[in-house]
Amino acid sequence: MLFKLTKRHTKYGVQVLRLKKGKKTKELTKKLVPGDWVLIKHSDIDWVAAEALDRCGVKGIINAEHFITGSYPNLGPSYLLKRQIPMWELSLSEEDFEIFTEETEAKIEEDLLLVEEKKYPLKPITEKEISQGLDIARENLPAKLREFTKNTLEYAEKELGLLTKSLPIDGCLKHLKAKIQEKEAVVVVRGKDYREDLRAIRSFIEDRHPTIVAVDGGADALFEMGFRPDIIVGDMDSVTDKVLKLTPARIVHAYVDGRAPGKERLDKMGLESTVIPCEGTSEDLAVLLLDQLNAAIIITVGSHSNMIDFLEKGRQGMASTFLTRLRSGDKLIDAKGLSVIYRARPKNTYALMLILAAFIPLMVLLLLSPPVASWLKIFLRQLKF
Repeated sequence: MLFKLTKRHTKYGVQVLRLKKGKKTKELTKKLVPGDWVLIKHSDIDWVAAEALDRCGVKGIINAEHFITGSYPNLGPSYLLKRQIPMWELSLSEEDFEIFTEETEAKIEEDLLLVEEKKYPLKPITEKEISQGLDIARENLPAKLREFTKNTLEYAEKELGLLTKSLPIDGCLKHLKAKIQEKEAVVVVRGKDYREDLRAIRSFIEDRHPTIVAVDGGADALFEMGFRPDIIVGDMDSVTDKVLKLTPARIVHAYVDGRAPGKERLDKMGLESTVIPCEGTSEDLAVLLLDQLNAAIIITVGSHSNMIDFLEKGRQGMASTFLTRLRSGDKLIDAKGLSVIYRARPKNTYALMLILAAFIPLMVLLLLSPPVASWLKIFLRQLKF
């Protein structure tokens, strides 16, 4: 598939656009509106970032890095290809990247990005380029995994505290303990297929009313799908103000040295929060917290669970998640697995409708029966007297 700039990709057929740029996709998506063109600097764009850009309604993406480096088979470019979002790679120095502002007007003509007097060659990313990049990545995968595993074990050795230490909560979460102890809990991460995971366990949530813990942007994802989190855990950098205000409890993930950048935002908003330092990621903190508060089971939604997910996280994230799963493994259930074994109980309304549906034909048959009809006539005559 070769992308061409057409009237569908431009406003009123004029091939002039304003580029919104950003190095961090999650920061960039906060200021995007449908129809925007974006300039990013994001190598090996992953599925989550691609899906976020698509949901913002971007018309085209220019990347100052490689969409696929061949390091591992990342799924973002394939997702964007299916969504028919044009992609180009652009070789830009750090200095040139900083020149672009949101007021910069650009034009795309014949695989050239025209900015004022400058011309920048663009490389269209097509199905062929993506296929070739993924083939190289698959060839490199065994060696990459060996290197990755070695580095992960080195990181894991430094983070063994995740296996041996308790979180320093010291009774500050007593109000949550009763809500969590010996009960089911769901941890929602805005990861790959999280919407499908939530839909798959919707009946479980509606039947069992588990404690729902959102990790950062997972809170907004829950609200979008009609759910409300009980707790938000994270650095609070990818949650909207509205959702922060509507969520009863907020736990700020702090560095082990005590720094908690997310608390400053909540303090400015006048929102109460609990700060907990943790060596792992915010996702790890959520799982460890539920484990320490004796949740009966922990169902993970959109969580990192396979080797591609781990490679996307980076070796440090992989190490902490590995140790967290090792510590809490007997309680952890993936939402996909739960959806296979859990069958919803019939709702009371449905049960009543089934009873009525069975009762009505029975009544009709009885009324048509001659003895019943004779008894009914006698009964009605008695009522007249």
